[in-house]
Amino acid sequence: MLNRKIKEKAMKLGYLGCGIIPVNSFEEYTRALDERVKAFPASKELYAPFYTFTKQPDDAKSIIVCTQRFNKYKPVESLKGLVGKCYQYDPRIPYSYEHRAQLEFEAYLKTLGITIIETPVPVRWAAVKAGLGKFGRNNFFYDKDHGSNVWIQSWVIDRELAYDAVSDDIYLSDCNNGCNRCMASCPTKALSDEFTMDMGKCITYLFSNADAQGDDNLKKKMGKWIYGCDVCQDACPHNKDKYNESEEFPLLQEISEFMTPERILEMDEETYRNVVNPRFWYVGDDGLALWKQNAQRALKK
Repeated sequence: MLNRKIKEKAMKLGYLGCGIIPVNSFEEYTRALDERVKAFPASKELYAPFYTFTKQPDDAKSIIVCTQRFNKYKPVESLKGLVGKCYQYDPRIPYSYEHRAQLEFEAYLKTLGITIIETPVPVRWAAVKAGLGKFGRNNFFYDKDHGSNVWIQSWVIDRELAYDAVSDDIYLSDCNNGCNRCMASCPTKALSDEFTMDMGKCITYLFSNADAQGDDNLKKKMGKWIYGCDVCQDACPHNKDKYNESEEFPLLQEISEFMTPERILEMDEETYRNVVNPRFWYVGDDGLALWKQNAQRALKK
């Protein structure tokens, strides 16, 4: 069967798991967005684009979703508390093994006569609905063996396949039973209720948006983070002892020398555009001023 071949190829390439679901598996996702907009009306515009994730093209039939772990990589000590781990080991970096695996997987799908349709999907929901893991109270996807130290990749395709049973059991039981360590640890209180989040207050949103940092109260709570945030994940019991630091991510140590707040404040445009932005691109080509703003804030802590 075609679905079995696809899953076998994914596992050979080093993916943790692979699931296949129909494109119409996200009714709950839309309801969850409605609930967030109602709870956090000030962040309504931030959530609006996510509604399009469930509006797939007519020729879209199935979603293949795969997971990979990043807890095999050694964190760089100088980046601890400054740059979120998932950004340090980004699988979209062209020279990473994970990116090469993605390209090989996509090439394999094409040999099967499958067309990949370039359209976004809610990848955490896709992975949970495919039975690859569950949601934690902090909204992250959790694999039972690797915690939230997991990347998710998805491909929308034009072929109907045999599907995995779409799961209704989507939340970690401990989270349902009252653990609130992630909420208690959140510096900006973006996590203020279970299984929800105010995106407009999340540090991972704030670091790349100068206008949002106009709120001095929020800016003070961002701490030393200059790119992403790991606080709620580090506080989570499901991540305890889930980090196996055995491999070095390609060229991370070399670029880390440019990532201290002191070096960022001294940085010129050429270094930023040629060294930092190609590797950490969310702030954009013209974002050095925002990097310097984040670095200056970090040095005050």
